Amino acid sequence: MKKTLRAALAMLAGSMLLLSACQEKPKEKKLEKVRVAEVTRSIFYTPEYVALAKGFFKEEGLDVNLTTTWGGDKTMTALLSGGADIALVGSETSIYVHAQGSNDPVINFAQLTQTDGTFLVSREKIDNFSWDLLKGKTFLGQRKGGMPQMAGEFVLKKHGIEPHKDLKLIQNIDFANIANAFAGGTGEFVQLFEPTASIFEKEGKGHIVASFGTESGHLPYTTFMAKESYMKKNPATIEKFTKALYKAQQWVAKTDSKDIAKAIEPYFEDTDPGIIETVVERYKSQGSFATDPILDEDEWNNLQDIMDEAGELPQRIGHKTLVNTDIAEKVK
Repeated sequence: MKKTLRAALAMLAGSMLLLSACQEKPKEKKLEKVRVAEVTRSIFYTPEYVALAKGFFKEEGLDVNLTTTWGGDKTMTALLSGGADIALVGSETSIYVHAQGSNDPVINFAQLTQTDGTFLVSREKIDNFSWDLLKGKTFLGQRKGGMPQMAGEFVLKKHGIEPHKDLKLIQNIDFANIANAFAGGTGEFVQLFEPTASIFEKEGKGHIVASFGTESGHLPYTTFMAKESYMKKNPATIEKFTKALYKAQQWVAKTDSKDIAKAIEPYFEDTDPGIIETVVERYKSQGSFATDPILDEDEWNNLQDIMDEAGELPQRIGHKTLVNTDIAEKVK
């Protein structure tokens, strides 16, 4: 009796194993690949890295492949040539493309940063800084036609400084080499992004004396954009992408700088964690990170005012022509 029972149980167990083996495993949801080209790698773009690190893109069914293209021209070339689906770059680039008569305009659909991201760094420590101290000095600025340079000149003029008359202005150094040039002894003042500005301050190579971001006001400094044809063909993809970004923006807004810095550390392996936290806090405190992806008309007009002031605005473009807020508003 016992032998018969054991045999029956063994057969039942075997049948269950066989049945289990025959059953198909549930298929994992296939993620949609999206190629994103970012203009540079910067803590200024923190919400983007949070969306990747916290898995917000994957939650929306997207596999985002991020490439750093190092420069506005290269980023836009990647987008226009089909080398990228979405670009993270200054909104002014979409205006430049439109002015050249593109049949497939580049549309801004989600804002990432809403202030300038550069800081004024002095070679010497200044206890009581005032902008007129720059007059007659050698100023190492950013590339002509780029948003950092235009915002920088806007702020200087706001403080009564004519950049091309009152300063010894240097603008012919490549973006990637500006910091090295200053460290090598060129210029008494320099306009730098983070974390370079904070690193220089920590190493005693310079001292942060002012923020161009707080001085220039709100503007769509860096936005996610795509060709109109891509957006029409992939509306669900754009919506999912924007939704994931909004989750990240809200997470950043509600989280302290230390935890934010820890989340994005993998994207800045060569940067001291303490510096990352300092930079995140600096950008967060001055409101550089947009808290939602909506690029409103006031910001768009401020951008064009700054471009116009710098003599770089080819033509004034209506907000609705190159900006799509429908998706961002739906997501919010």
